[in-house]
Amino acid sequence: MNSKELGNLGEKIAQDYLRKKGYRILDVNFKRKWGEIDIVAKKRAEVIFVEVKTISQKEEFSPEDEINWKKKKQLRKMAQIYLLENKIPLNHPYQIDIMAVEISPDFQETSPEFVEGVKVRHYQNAIEDNY
Repeated sequence: MNSKELGNLGEKIAQDYLRKKGYRILDVNFKRKWGEIDIVAKKRAEVIFVEVKTISQKEEFSPEDEINWKKKKQLRKMAQIYLLENKIPLNHPYQIDIMAVEISPDFQETSPEFVEGVKVRHYQNAIEDNY
């Protein structure tokens, strides 16, 4: 599995995870020239922007280690762009989450639940918006 396929699988797993936790998926892969938001969801009245990082468990680092200050700044900007484009006031409650997905090298997509061979960590409100 190449890195793009791994990333797509991680995003699919993250979406399934969020749905099971009561989130409603509003948008996926929201792209503009400044960046991308992997998942935009809603739970109760709050809009949640989710950055998904996926690795094969054979890696020597955690997926969340990939979120540096530059990526955080880009995610804040993209969240605001999404709100503006969708006519949602900037003072509307929202947060930016990180989901770390680790997939075992011998993972087989045998069920829609993706239980075996996958670890998911969900960090809620992981990136503060300091604009």
